[in-house]
Amino acid sequence: MSIDMNKKIARPEGHHTITPGFSVKGAATVIAFLERAFGGTVVDKYEGPGGMVFHAEVKLGDSVVMMGEAQKDAEHGAMPAMMSYYVDTGADVDATYKRALDNGAKSVVAPQNAFYGYRSATVQDPGGNRWTICAIVEQLSREDIEKRMASQPH
Repeated sequence: MSIDMNKKIARPEGHHTITPGFSVKGAATVIAFLERAFGGTVVDKYEGPGGMVFHAEVKLGDSVVMMGEAQKDAEHGAMPAMMSYYVDTGADVDATYKRALDNGAKSVVAPQNAFYGYRSATVQDPGGNRWTICAIVEQLSREDIEKRMASQPH
């Protein structure tokens, strides 16, 4: 077989220049959580013996996150992630946060408005990943953000 090393082939849909991924114990549980809490769709999945998830890709909105079951070897050991999950409105932040908690997430930070114009909340999924659910609720200039930041307690 001959491979043309200069041929450019497009990435799969939802894969961006940087596509996040993680390795956690209970990857199948995390996939189920992403489907129920965030409306995720499994677009690819390879299972090994006993249904262990070797590799899976779940589409959330316009992006894909890759994952697999943590193994004991150095290459595939546990490596949870911290990610931002953008929703459309401040009300969606609250509804998604509640849905995440209803589906097994633990609250890290309850929904709140931030000085930089976002409403956000952070949850931890059953695999230990942290998801900051956020929406832009105010259109602010850099100067506005800097003024607000200066007035924040340190």
